[in-house]
Amino acid sequence: MSKRLLALALSVVTFGALTTAVAEAGESPVVRTDSGPVRGVNTSEYRSFQGIPFAAPPVGDLRWAPPKRPEPWTAVRDASKPGPRCAQGPGLGSAPSDDEDCLYLNVISPAKATHKPRPVLVWVHGGGFTSGAGSDYDFKRMALGGDVVVVTVNYRLGVFGFFGHPELGRDSGVFGLQDQQAALRWVQRNARAFGGDPRNVTLFGESAGAMSTCAQLASPSAAGLFHRAIIQSGPCTLSWPDGGFFPGVPAGTPYLPRATVEAMGADAAKKLGCADVACLRRLPVKDLVNQPLATPAFDTALLPEHPAAALKAGHFARVPVLTGVTRDEARLFVALYPEQPFTEEHYQELLRTAFGEKAPLVAARYPSAKHGSPAMAFADAMTDRIWGCPQVGTERSLRERTRTFGYEFADRDAPPLLPPPPGMHMGASHGSELPYLSDLTGIPVKLTPAQQELAAQMIRYWTGFARTGDPNGEDLPKWRPSPRTQSLAPGEIRPVDLAAVHDCAFWAGI
Repeated sequence: MSKRLLALALSVVTFGALTTAVAEAGESPVVRTDSGPVRGVNTSEYRSFQGIPFAAPPVGDLRWAPPKRPEPWTAVRDASKPGPRCAQGPGLGSAPSDDEDCLYLNVISPAKATHKPRPVLVWVHGGGFTSGAGSDYDFKRMALGGDVVVVTVNYRLGVFGFFGHPELGRDSGVFGLQDQQAALRWVQRNARAFGGDPRNVTLFGESAGAMSTCAQLASPSAAGLFHRAIIQSGPCTLSWPDGGFFPGVPAGTPYLPRATVEAMGADAAKKLGCADVACLRRLPVKDLVNQPLATPAFDTALLPEHPAAALKAGHFARVPVLTGVTRDEARLFVALYPEQPFTEEHYQELLRTAFGEKAPLVAARYPSAKHGSPAMAFADAMTDRIWGCPQVGTERSLRERTRTFGYEFADRDAPPLLPPPPGMHMGASHGSELPYLSDLTGIPVKLTPAQQELAAQMIRYWTGFARTGDPNGEDLPKWRPSPRTQSLAPGEIRPVDLAAVHDCAFWAGI
């Protein structure tokens, strides 16, 4: 019997044995994973298992090595609380951590028994590849509202996840992406034990999690590990001009060539007084955690091509894709710019940095008076240039070869995730759709009744797509495939022309 068939047989046996174990355990359900038994938490509505190791701790010689299977255990392991966050500095709404032993995942599902395995959604968190954790998201509303299993995962971040060095070869710069694939393989081996269907797995994520999903779509080693993809605010063709993403950030994309990542890593090693990777592996976390190395590499074994190039060439998994952005993406980033409040002079200076001799054209198209303030004008211009029009390009490349559904989250009264600076209204900024799909740990968000209704509709769209590859369902406004885009706002779900909304004809000439 092949290893694959053996794993499938074992998962079926485990699922059969699980029903009795849960019935006997009552309030403390026990599930036997392929590494050992775990005890979670049971309520009348849902079952939750947290802090399950899906890989060995990436420490010592395993720092900057592909993830290994965890050591098996025999005693029942407590799974009532999440595992440690991956090593990271302080981030936006994210606590710092110095823990490298962090490759854990969390599973939540409805408590009621089912004879038919449920769709599985695997969430990859955002945070600029430098911060965040799977446990920052509580998807019980999605699990219950869509009758699905949701898995949230940790992956190595920053220098620990995306460091490159000539000694590391074609693994340079992709350790965090390797962790995500290890979690997907764990799902394939263990989904049935939690009532999930390993043949119906949706990979979804937001921001860096969406960019990760683009990378996994283009990764040959991810083939067969998921069957649908949801990309939230991370178009695979995303790019930005000088200073457009954040002051001092040069023009670029979320991915770099391996040679560049390795050169950056070798330079960092010299500054840290290390001549080789062995020396770097002996350094404590505190000496490394703030190194500014957090860009996934292509021209690697995991990611042979830049995802944008892979999409254009058709070198990606032909799975159904649901993908979208928010109406006012860049307002979150501009709200974090250090110079606040914006002056008109600062706005014009930023445009000159980003667009050079074409800056006057952009200033005329996005005048401060029309947009409410210089900060709002710059944010709206960057929303269109960096997010909206690349989203149009991403959808175009996808729909040429696979069934694609596009959306724009357009609730411009969404609860802001941070207090806006003077002269700004956050609108539907980057990340503003997250509280509609998930409760955010430590960030209390109050939705109005109309927003709660939109949240329920979005959950039904997302989970309907996970179930069938089509978001449409009974009593939901019709959602047609791309090129029409579904605008999502309370009481106003309707198709829009995304290229027109974001003035992409203008930006094509800039």
